[in-house]
Amino acid sequence: MPLLLLFVLALTAGVAVGILVWRYPRVAAPAPAPALETARKVGEAVGKHPRLRRILDSRLDPETATGLALTVALVLAIGGGLLLAVLAYLVRTNSHLIGIDNGIAKWGNRHATATSTRVLNDLTQLGSVYVVVVLALVLAAVETIRQRSVWVIAFIASVMVGEEILTLSVKDLAGRVRPSFNPAAATLGPSFPSGHSATAAAFYATAALLIGRWRGRPTRAVLAGLAAGIAVAVAATRVLLDVHWLTDVIAGLALGWAWFAVCGIAFGGRILRFGAAAKTAARVAEAESVEPDRAERRPVVSARSGGRAK
Repeated sequence: MPLLLLFVLALTAGVAVGILVWRYPRVAAPAPAPALETARKVGEAVGKHPRLRRILDSRLDPETATGLALTVALVLAIGGGLLLAVLAYLVRTNSHLIGIDNGIAKWGNRHATATSTRVLNDLTQLGSVYVVVVLALVLAAVETIRQRSVWVIAFIASVMVGEEILTLSVKDLAGRVRPSFNPAAATLGPSFPSGHSATAAAFYATAALLIGRWRGRPTRAVLAGLAAGIAVAVAATRVLLDVHWLTDVIAGLALGWAWFAVCGIAFGGRILRFGAAAKTAARVAEAESVEPDRAERRPVVSARSGGRAK
C-alpha cells in the first residue's frame, strides 16, 4: 500500500508538470548551428515581406520570451516562500494541521512492511546530499562541455549551496520534533522542513532546466515531469518512513523549488535565454529589408554616358 501511494503521487505530479511544460508558450530556444542556420534562412525570406517581418518582431522577440520565463520563475519563488512561511506558522499554532500530520504518520507506520521499507529506503537516497552532490558534479561536467558556458557550474553551485544553507537555517529556527514511530528519526535533528525534499526539488529541477536547453518541447516536458515526479517521490518516502511529518515535506518542496526559481531569476540572462534563433532571424530580416532600399537608391551607371551616374 505505501509503495502504491508513492507511485500514484509521483506519477500524478510528473504528468501534471509535464503537461504544464508542454502547454507553455513555445519560444525559440538557444540553438546549435543547424537551427541558427535555419533561422538565418527564415530571416532572409521574412525580410523581403514587411508584414511578415512585423509578425516576426512581435512573436519571436527573445527578450519577451525570456521575460515570460522569468515572470513564471518570480511567481514560483514568491508562492513557494509564502507557502513555507504559512506552514512554519501553522505547524506551531493549528491543532487541525497537527492532527492531519499525526494521522498520516500513523497510517504509514501501520501499513509498513519489510519490503516497502527497504524500497522506500532505497528511493529516499535520491534526495540524499551525498548522492545529489555526485550527480551535481556529473551534471556540471557534462553540461559545461555541452554548452561551453562557465555559468553552468555557478548556477548549479548557487542552487545547491543556497538551498542547503536555507534548509539548515529554517530547521534551527523551527526546531520541530520528528515523528516518534521510527526510532531512527530521533537521531536526525530538527524536522521542519525536510532536507531531502528540498534538495530533491532544487536539484532535479536544475537538472531538467540545463539538460532541456536546446531540446524540443517533448523532451523538455518529459524532463520537467521526471524532475517533479522524483522530488514528490522522495518527499513521500520521508513521510512513509516516519522520519518527517507531511507538512515538513510540503515545506521542503516549496523551499527547494522557490530557491531554484530565485536562482533562475538571478541567472536569467545567462541560463534562461530562449531567443537566440529568433534574434538571429530578426537580425537577418532587418538586414534583408534594408538592402532592397539601398539598391533602389543606388545610382544607375550607363555605358553610353562614359561610366557616369545618371
